[in-house]
Amino acid sequence: MAITLINPSGLPAIDVYRQVSIATGSKLVFIAGQVAWDAEGITVGKADLAAQVEQCYLNIGTALAGAGGSFDDVAKLTFYVVDWTPDKMPPLLEGISRAAAKLGTTPVPPATLLGVAALDVPDHLVEIEATAVLN
Repeated sequence: MAITLINPSGLPAIDVYRQVSIATGSKLVFIAGQVAWDAEGITVGKADLAAQVEQCYLNIGTALAGAGGSFDDVAKLTFYVVDWTPDKMPPLLEGISRAAAKLGTTPVPPATLLGVAALDVPDHLVEIEATAVLN
């Protein structure tokens, strides 16, 4: 495996999240921001942040598989959430948990969460991009 996820001593240890990603592979994979579109381009989970996060994760899983990888190869995620407020954390984590159960992956690699005013279409509440490293 090209990615090792750790929580170094001195940083908060969060059960579902790791603060540091150590990459030792040689093939970088950059996945464009994924929104809650299904394979036909129809938005999944209109007005449901958890459902949209889940679909974004599943889309990233599909993209990773297309590159010969899996979520075990993800070094970093970036979340863009429309009108972010802390009360949106529970549905965001619920969506991650549901997707992780389907994909057989946990914990979340290092990530950045940014609040944004809007995304590509009004129905999209979240977009997630990924960087992966494969051997």
